Amino acid sequence: VQLQASGGGVVQPGGSLRLSCATSRFSLKNHAIGWFRQAPGKEREGLSCVSSSDDNTYYAGSVKGRFTASIDTATNTAYLQMNSLEPQDTAVYTCALRSTRGILYFCSAYGSRWYDYETWGQGTQVTVSS
Repeated sequence: VQLQASGGGVVQPGGSLRLSCATSRFSLKNHAIGWFRQAPGKEREGLSCVSSSDDNTYYAGSVKGRFTASIDTATNTAYLQMNSLEPQDTAVYTCALRSTRGILYFCSAYGSRWYDYETWGQGTQVTVSS
């Protein structure tokens, strides 16, 4: 597995979870990590993107102010801190990787577009329920 998302689980509304996206194959320097989710019967949604090369970020309106994405290049791990979770956040969450070498502002320009990513991780289920 080149990219692995983990940290999902069941949480009550208003609760928090932190998802991790780890890779032992790639260095996350000069890369962007995008986070996506897909709920049953719904299209895949691009939630956030963070780039290690220029600290550029993107957040979908549905998660802005509640979710925070980060990259730790020392451990080659990216994180998605999710706060104030709501039942509509229930979905399978996946991380994706894109090299940003030679690309400025990848996240703000392309971060929500799943087809701009090169490598995908396995998903992790997040369920928000009382």
